[in-house]
Amino acid sequence: MADLFGFLNINKPLGMTSHDVVAKIRRTLHIKRVGHAGTLDPLATGVLVICIGEATRLSDFVMHGQKTYRAKIRFGETTETYDAEGAIITRADTSHLTQAHIEAILPQFTGDIEQIPPMYSAIKKDGKKLYELARAGETIALEPRRVTIHQLTVTQFESPLADVEVVCGSGTYIRSLAHDMGQILGVGAHLAGLIRTRSGAFDIAQAHHLDDIINYPNPESCLVDEQVALSHFPAIQLNETDTDHILHGRIPQHTSQPTADLGRAYTPNGAFIALLRAENHQWKPYKVFSSSSS
Repeated sequence: MADLFGFLNINKPLGMTSHDVVAKIRRTLHIKRVGHAGTLDPLATGVLVICIGEATRLSDFVMHGQKTYRAKIRFGETTETYDAEGAIITRADTSHLTQAHIEAILPQFTGDIEQIPPMYSAIKKDGKKLYELARAGETIALEPRRVTIHQLTVTQFESPLADVEVVCGSGTYIRSLAHDMGQILGVGAHLAGLIRTRSGAFDIAQAHHLDDIINYPNPESCLVDEQVALSHFPAIQLNETDTDHILHGRIPQHTSQPTADLGRAYTPNGAFIALLRAENHQWKPYKVFSSSSS
C-alpha cells in the first residue's frame, strides 16, 4: 500500500489523540507516510482527515477549510484546561442563567475576533509546547490570535449545559470560546464535549469508524481523492507539453490566466500531477506529484 494517495475521513474515537489515530493506521495498514489535517483533542470526536502517501504534502491546504462543531458547554465551572479533563478552578451559581442570556452575548463572538488560546495547547513558545510549560507550573502571557467565527447557534439549553453549533475558520479554539463565554456571563464555563461535524469538504455523514477502516478488506476503496479534498481550487487541464514543463519545474505556456491563488493541474489522461500557484498572472509549479494518483 506504499503507493496509495488520498485522504481518509475518520470519525475519531473518544479518548484518542489525533497522533494515536495516525499511528494506528500507519502500523496496521503498513503505510509509512500518514498524517492528519487538523488536530482534535482526545475528548473530542468527529471528522479527522487523514492524509495518505504523498497527500501528506497537501495537509495544510485541506486543514484550513471551514469547520463546523457541536459543542457542549457547562456553565458555572472553570477548569485549568478549559475542558472537562482539567481540574475545576471555580464554581458559580447558574440558577438565574437562561438561553436568552447566552444568545444575547453571541454577537460578541461572531465575525473576526481576537482569541487567546488555552495554556494547555500544542502551540509552541520558544520551542516548547504550551501544555508542557503548563504542566511544569509555568504561566506565560499569550498573545491573542485573530480567528473567524461565521455562525454561533444555541440549539439546546438545560442549565447548566448548553449545546452550541459553531461554524468557524481554521485555528479557532472551541475551548477558549467556551471559557470566554463563561467569563462574559460572569459564571465561568468550560467545554464539556465536542464533535466536529465538518472539516472543509469532509462531512461526518460520510466518515468511517477507525475500526472499520482497520478491518476493511480493501481500505484503499475508502480513500477520498484531491478532487473532493481540494474542490475549492480550480482544475487546470494540461497538454503534453505543459505536463512535461511542470514535471521539470518549468512554467506552463498554454494555460489560462489564473483566477485563484492555487489550482489543481491534470495531465491529458486525467492524472493529478501538481498544485500550481498564481504568480505574476501565470501559473507556476508549487507542489509536484509525478506519481500521485496516476
